[in-house]
Amino acid sequence: MFNKDTINAVLTTAFEYQLDPAALLAVAEIESGGRTAYLVNGKYEPAIRFEGHYFDRRLTGSTRERARSEGLAHPSAGKIRNPASQAARWALLNRAIKINRKAALESTSWGLGQVMGAHWQWLGFTNIDALVALARSSVSGQIMLMTRFILQSGLQQSLHKQNWAHFAKSYNGPAYAKNQYDLKLEAAWIGWKIRLAHEMPRLETSISVDKPIPAI
Repeated sequence: MFNKDTINAVLTTAFEYQLDPAALLAVAEIESGGRTAYLVNGKYEPAIRFEGHYFDRRLTGSTRERARSEGLAHPSAGKIRNPASQAARWALLNRAIKINRKAALESTSWGLGQVMGAHWQWLGFTNIDALVALARSSVSGQIMLMTRFILQSGLQQSLHKQNWAHFAKSYNGPAYAKNQYDLKLEAAWIGWKIRLAHEMPRLETSISVDKPIPAI
């Protein structure tokens, strides 16, 4: 479950961009499982997920063949399994970085909102490194990255109207119903709505959720 600093950071972003606070908290909770950072090689890092089919599409020739032979790329989604632990996922990413750094970072989803690095240009970043730096900078950075994706996707009204099915399909993909993603969002929203009504945390004018995390 999120601590007070994380809740404050989500609320600050929600109010700044006129989003339903309980809805934004619900998305963050369901996407992250309520956890914002993992200890990896002595440093706290955001959650990641490496997508081998994204990596495969971004490589050509002998580089692609090398990635496939090392179990890092495959033309079909889901064939490259992500390890259970985040430390092992970061190790997987670092192996891919040795083959093609830009393609590896683009083929990874970042932070509590699990935003794909491949969207960096669409989201207005100057390069993939800028997106990664924001995700690794702090919990507030992760929330901002997720919010940028929501805004750019035009999903504000879906959150405002609690149209969970529309939001789920756009954010999570066509398999959302099978995963009951929309129902999980609704349940989380109800929970946060009740909690915020009773114990709205005091908003800070300056939030420092954790120490900055250096870029790769």
